[in-house]
Amino acid sequence: MAIAADAAELEVLAQPTFQTTSRLGGVGKAARRNPAGAVAGLFCVFLVLLGIFGPSMAPYSANNIDFVRLTAPSLSHPFGVDHLSRDLFSRIIYGSRNSLGIGFAAVALSTLLGISLGIASGYFGGVLDLAVSRFVDIMLAYPALVFVIFMVAIFGREFWTISVAIGLILTPGATRIVRSATIGVRSLQYIEAAKSLGGGDLWIMFRHVLPNVAAPIIVIASVNIGLAILIEAAISFLGLGVSSPLNPSWGRMLQETRTYWQLAWWTMIMPGAAITLAVLSFNLFGDALRDALDPRLRGSR
Repeated sequence: MAIAADAAELEVLAQPTFQTTSRLGGVGKAARRNPAGAVAGLFCVFLVLLGIFGPSMAPYSANNIDFVRLTAPSLSHPFGVDHLSRDLFSRIIYGSRNSLGIGFAAVALSTLLGISLGIASGYFGGVLDLAVSRFVDIMLAYPALVFVIFMVAIFGREFWTISVAIGLILTPGATRIVRSATIGVRSLQYIEAAKSLGGGDLWIMFRHVLPNVAAPIIVIASVNIGLAILIEAAISFLGLGVSSPLNPSWGRMLQETRTYWQLAWWTMIMPGAAITLAVLSFNLFGDALRDALDPRLRGSR
């Protein structure tokens, strides 16, 4: 009976401390304390829906050229008309699919690699930790734009090429954060209890370690989406993005109209505002998530 009681007690200790209900309650409280983060989160949801359903919501086709060239913003054209007689509002809606699609694909890859490398490195330590740390240092030392240009030059201007390149750029930051969080939990009591019950390393990492480092993973992923959108816009502005005149993105729209900025200010302001609002929203949302999910910050505001 005593042995059974001890085993039951160890099983309780081995349960993860990550509680979904308390996390959601913390998010709700953070939304009330940080309305800017809540608004940013709603705008992020709107951007996702825009990227999915945008083309069916746009008032005109992205390549409709039946309008008066360089028309200023008006009720019929809220964002104005560009130098090729195309409605900028419709093109920004269409362009959200490329800009946001590459951003989310890149962050999905970087998060997956960051989780795998970070947890393995922090949990096992030793030679594996050293090898992962050197890989992270090399990637951090390599200029981001140069790496993307290198990938595009070899594999072409494809959606997945650019997504993978940006994802690899974002992987070192995600790996470091996950590794640090893993080091903080690997020696806790419930991990030792799980090991004493005969749990394998792989099972412990994904059953006990991963749920307890989920908070920083969620935060870094939300912040990295904004960074990925910004990198994609820079690549498209240089003419190396997946976009084309018939398949717009926000960075490409800035590149196409750069010689008309003094004549038609809206050709610069509207795509630039779309990029700025998207990046700012995901950054504010990530900051709000950090406040909600980090117990050390919940009572600081």
